[in-house]
Amino acid sequence: MTLALTRRRGLGRLRTARQPLYLVCLGFVVLVVLAALLAPWLAPSDPNAVDLGNALAGPTGGHPLGVDASGRDTLSRLLLGARTSLLGPLGVVVFSTVAGLAVGVAAGWRGGWLDSVLSRATELVFAFPGMLLAILVVSIYGEGLLAPVLALALAYLPYVARLARALVLAERERPYVAAYRVQGHSVWQICLRHVIPNIAPVVLAQSTINFGYALIDLAGLSFLGVGVPALTPDWGRMVFDGQTAIQRGYPLSAVLPCLAIVLTVVAFNVVGERWADQVARRDDR
Repeated sequence: MTLALTRRRGLGRLRTARQPLYLVCLGFVVLVVLAALLAPWLAPSDPNAVDLGNALAGPTGGHPLGVDASGRDTLSRLLLGARTSLLGPLGVVVFSTVAGLAVGVAAGWRGGWLDSVLSRATELVFAFPGMLLAILVVSIYGEGLLAPVLALALAYLPYVARLARALVLAERERPYVAAYRVQGHSVWQICLRHVIPNIAPVVLAQSTINFGYALIDLAGLSFLGVGVPALTPDWGRMVFDGQTAIQRGYPLSAVLPCLAIVLTVVAFNVVGERWADQVARRDDR
């Protein structure tokens, strides 16, 4: 009993220590989202306005974060780039979560041959790295945001599908499912009204973590030149464009988008893990 009490106190202290970090990360996520939504009004100048005579100038009153090698305002490109950098991962997460949830629920609830076919299909998708699949799709359909988003959504689908399948396998054995069956509720009613809402918090927590990974993948594609078009403000593209500035001793235009990517990914991961911990504590009660 003493050991159990000590363990609970230790876990309580750990959770309390994590609370400030979670609040900071949640606040940063909200700040980034607001910056992306209000970017057209917050940007001090046109993000694509080229001024070669002012290239690589340091911070000034008109350009608080300086300009890049083409004379474009770094702050404006960061703000407008947040839109593209967040919209792409959002599309990946939405498509992969909806499709993965449907596949996982169908496989876990029905079982039998359907479970075997869907499980083998998701394992087959695991064999293709998401980045390579996205590069292949972009090489076929051309650069843009839609092609890599769909390719990465397909790559992330198995992660959500396997999680949903495991949750449904455990959920369908609970007494309330048997009670609804006895009352004559259809499979669709039980799944849509009860099973999916019960597993949704866990899937949402995993999708929040996937958001950070998708942001890294899409930024990497933009850095490689196979993501968004060259003139579109994007954090990954900004890092690529800033390579020449680093070589000339002006790293600010490349370092700032790198920091934005790293901090955003860390913030989303911390928030997602926190939500997962909350769901786990709720299930343990």
